[in-house]
Amino acid sequence: MDEELLRWGGRNNYAPMPNIPPTTSRQPVLLASQMLWLKKSTLFHPLYHSQSPWITNSFHSSWIHFLTSIASQQDSVDDIQYITSLDLESNIESAAKDKIFFYHRGVKELSHGKPILMLLHGYPQTWRHVVALLPQDIPQFIPDLPRYGRSSPLSIPHDKRNVGHAILKALYPILPPSHEPTPIILAGHDCGARICHRLAVNTPCFSRFTFKGTILMDIALITGHLANLNLATAMINSLGAETFIKSNIERWAGSNPAAVARSNEQDAKSVYTSSFKYDSVIKASCDDYRAGAFEDVTQQEEDQRAGKKLDVDVLALYSAGYLGSRYDVEEVWREWMGSGVLEVIGFGDGVGHFIAEEAPGKTSEAIQRFYTRHG
Repeated sequence: MDEELLRWGGRNNYAPMPNIPPTTSRQPVLLASQMLWLKKSTLFHPLYHSQSPWITNSFHSSWIHFLTSIASQQDSVDDIQYITSLDLESNIESAAKDKIFFYHRGVKELSHGKPILMLLHGYPQTWRHVVALLPQDIPQFIPDLPRYGRSSPLSIPHDKRNVGHAILKALYPILPPSHEPTPIILAGHDCGARICHRLAVNTPCFSRFTFKGTILMDIALITGHLANLNLATAMINSLGAETFIKSNIERWAGSNPAAVARSNEQDAKSVYTSSFKYDSVIKASCDDYRAGAFEDVTQQEEDQRAGKKLDVDVLALYSAGYLGSRYDVEEVWREWMGSGVLEVIGFGDGVGHFIAEEAPGKTSEAIQRFYTRHG
């Protein structure tokens, strides 16, 4: 295995699971948000209000969580039954040992040269609608990011490099033996997209993997932030999880009633709110953004000084009414392109930030076209 993978994703780099009652230990650990003070330049979530020095970011969740209620242990089993009915497998039996919980399809029987589609969840993006629309012959690996969902937090900082390398290390054991690098096509929304960007830029570090392209959803480079973890946690707790979560979802959602209804299916807001009540969850989320204010920024600045760009093809998907109303997305990402080819697709029709849930048909079609061209 790559020395770089061992260094950044080693098993000793995991912290104990958050202090959550055993009856809910397998339930979704939703990521909280925090208030952020604008400070430095970073690749970050495109939520900036010029009228205020504060950015409010809500929680992360992997696509599995949307189907989960924390009411009972049986609910945890039911969501796995639903996802595995789509011909995906999970590592639920070994997740505590593996540290990373994931779903996969077609990875163990991977044909030589066929890329794995790695789907990394975002903020609060899920893949539940998209995965059902993708062809079953596309190998897929869909993890809960470290510290989110059923995955353990790292004991080292949750910057995008550490998280990305930990995910690759989780993929490694289920791959069939091969003397050739395993090709991967990356796809991520929001936080997941930032991890995809970091992996794609660092692709020369990995002899075991090669990245054929990356799909980045609703994210851009903007004026960044300096996060205060303790203050952010206290502020969110004071406001109350229910108020905080519901207000963020409503502000970031689109204006198309049918699309918003699709995103809110399975009583989504209540699921997020219930999962968000633990202080340990809020702190874990805030640490993500603390890293975004420090390690991630430093790595990006080093990239620019060294001329490290995206030398893989990039498909940037974005909400025209959300991200597109603030930025020229094509111009923003062109600054970070090297020898790769950039393609940009805007989603209109009132689709908001949660494009994979509000417009799963268009999202899955774009992913499939990109995969076919690079597979």
